[in-house]
Amino acid sequence: MKERKLGNNGFQTSEIGLGCWQLGGDWGNKINKTQARKILEKAINNGINFFDTADVYGDGRSEEVIGEFIQQSNIDVKVATKFGRNANVYPNNYSEQALRKSVDNSRKRLNKDCIDLLQLHCIPTEELKKGAIFDWLRTLKNEGKIAHFGASVESVNQGLICLEQEGLQSLQVIYNIFRQKLTHELLPCAYKKGVGIIVRLPLASGLLSGKFTSQTEFKENDHRNFNRNGEAFNVGETFAGLPFKIGVQLSDELKAFCPENLSILEMSLRWILDHKEVTTIIPGASSTKQVIENSKISNLPSLSSQLMKQLEDFYHNKIHSHIRGVY
Repeated sequence: MKERKLGNNGFQTSEIGLGCWQLGGDWGNKINKTQARKILEKAINNGINFFDTADVYGDGRSEEVIGEFIQQSNIDVKVATKFGRNANVYPNNYSEQALRKSVDNSRKRLNKDCIDLLQLHCIPTEELKKGAIFDWLRTLKNEGKIAHFGASVESVNQGLICLEQEGLQSLQVIYNIFRQKLTHELLPCAYKKGVGIIVRLPLASGLLSGKFTSQTEFKENDHRNFNRNGEAFNVGETFAGLPFKIGVQLSDELKAFCPENLSILEMSLRWILDHKEVTTIIPGASSTKQVIENSKISNLPSLSSQLMKQLEDFYHNKIHSHIRGVY
């Protein structure tokens, strides 16, 4: 597993991390603690040293699972968590007191005196513009409760607002072959400012795994079922904002671009890593097999410049017009 540095003065992280939303067990197939531990162990054994979670994933359960694993395994792993989507604060009840309480609770659940990276969790644009919340983050960093802070954002505009803040370590963004708008503005700006990029939803909620058909069904509590049109939260968090059946069709068309011996999953993840601005990718995993498949991407050869251009053209000609929601 290769590593990259998370922004200027940041820490080294594996090119492939682990998104831990599913470990909270509040959507899709519930993952028990034994299964979760096996997934975390397999990640570590395959060179993954960066876990991404949030205080609201399973109402803290994801953090608890990671914290127990860290305590029992005595391993060195960097953990990023988030604040800002709890019903007590979202969308307009943010305060320094609420932030402090959340950070203290996350520290306890994660068994960490100092959180490696605390990210704002897709908070409203107006809160980002006010800027006060970044002052509170800087205070917590000075107190040693967090080592670094960043922001998970939903749009290019939100990312650019955050990049104006002193001390910002990272941006977490939705970025994949189906969602390329960030390539020519946000990513270069972040790179110039020395801010790391963490990529979530690299496979567009599984569309880019190539395993779905138009008849694929998901469990009632799976966001790929209940949030297809943004009914619960930003539609971009589900299938990258594409209507499901159109996404399946486009995924099938993309298979024709795959180089020999590369699956669409491998091509899609490698495509992201071939952008130098990206620090790490955080695909989720509901099985140890998925962890192994994802971890291999770091050592695959880069895609050709010709293929990169073809995939960019395909996005502009076939994909972009179908994307919905904040972008």
